[in-house]
Amino acid sequence: MHRVAVLALEGVPPFELGIPSRVFGNACDDSGNGLYEVTVCTADGQPVSSDAGFTIGVSAGAEALEAADTVVIPPTHAMSELLQGAPLPQAHADALARIRPGARIVSICTGSYVLAAAGMLDGRPATTHWFKAREFQRAFPRIKLDEDVLFVDDGDILTSAGVAAGIDLCLYLVRADHGTAVANRAARLCVVPPWRDGGQAQYIDRPVPEPTVATTTEARAWALEHLAEPLTLNQLAARAGMSVRTFTRRFRDEVGTTPVQWLTAQRIDLARHLLESSDLPVDLVAHRSGFGSANSLRQHMRTSLGTSPTAYRRTFRPGPRPAVAA
Repeated sequence: MHRVAVLALEGVPPFELGIPSRVFGNACDDSGNGLYEVTVCTADGQPVSSDAGFTIGVSAGAEALEAADTVVIPPTHAMSELLQGAPLPQAHADALARIRPGARIVSICTGSYVLAAAGMLDGRPATTHWFKAREFQRAFPRIKLDEDVLFVDDGDILTSAGVAAGIDLCLYLVRADHGTAVANRAARLCVVPPWRDGGQAQYIDRPVPEPTVATTTEARAWALEHLAEPLTLNQLAARAGMSVRTFTRRFRDEVGTTPVQWLTAQRIDLARHLLESSDLPVDLVAHRSGFGSANSLRQHMRTSLGTSPTAYRRTFRPGPRPAVAA
């Protein structure tokens, strides 16, 4: 059983605090057995006040961090000094020091300030809530901040963007640990999409377009139904009734990425699903997901996921199966 410890700090927002318990708690195998054990703790085992006007009691102190395979740090709204780059209070630094080597460390929203104040993000890529991005960069200039993404995976430390992006990151971790089918099932139980298109950029406050302005929504829906076909930018723009230049600009504004990057991500996601849920040869998986050849699929999976189709299938669909093309 994978052990998850969630460290609640004074002034924690209840929504972000509850994300790990909800997402990891809904991750089950095909027999309905839970795959994670989630413990909410505080630095000293004592209750903390939430930012919503009520107190949160816990059953564990920092000792839970020592036993955890994954440690999650939600935000705190009670340590304004961290916003100016102040060091972490000693009691909290001591608690974080109890995290065992090799454990996975995750921050949700501005929980990244806690990791930054502890020096744990120095020299690393990270993200935080877009509204605090400039402030974060001023306070912690040694961190390579990417304010456009929903989360950043830097191996043993992962950071999410604002608020609900913590759901995306936790589902991503379930997917990495146990595959798409388990993550999709957990997402359905949480009544959230298993994967959101684009990044945090699409949520940054910008003037709302007039209702008469065309969008790329219909073109994206059409593309998802034709992933096996060789789709071009001209085709997508024509579906949206726009020039290629206008379509590309509008697409980036709405989704937070380019059409080509989005299309590749959708094809990778379809290929992962087919590798997990079928015994199709890899060359057929490549064809059905629009990559055309096993070699093309292999190159894209290696770039995006750091693994090959065969290795991915072996990891996320264990057990005897017919031989598949490499």
